[in-house]
Amino acid sequence: MSATARGTGLKRLQHLVLWVSDVERSVRFYCDVVGFEVTKRYPNAAFLKIPGSADDHHLGLFEQAGVARPDERVARMYHAAWEVDELPDLARARKRLIEARALVGSSDHGVSLSLYAKDPDGLEFEIFWTVPDGVPARTSELNLEGELARRGLTMA
Repeated sequence: MSATARGTGLKRLQHLVLWVSDVERSVRFYCDVVGFEVTKRYPNAAFLKIPGSADDHHLGLFEQAGVARPDERVARMYHAAWEVDELPDLARARKRLIEARALVGSSDHGVSLSLYAKDPDGLEFEIFWTVPDGVPARTSELNLEGELARRGLTMA
């Protein structure tokens, strides 16, 4: 198979840009709940990054007055996903998402443990932890407390 047939050489998603209805509300959500930090701010836009990263930004937020909530019946992007380093990080993320009333689901995929949430505009995203030596499996309900206990971990 030629290199062209195999792909374009993509190696990672560097950033995602979203249209939001209220940039300040979205900045608060993505910083306070998800854990991003602001790198640049403009009157109707903001750029955020994952703390500790050398990248300029990972998430761009642009305010668009009158933007409608996503319509589940039409073609659109389903969600973006961000990975955490450690399983207790996923437990902390779940706590914050529940407190923000943003958590909409969770799954154990065998190779990853995932939380699904929606931002203030109803845009869905995933926060996940990669299971070391995980095996692809039928998606099942996530038992995060059980996974922490099985590994001798706590949220501390």
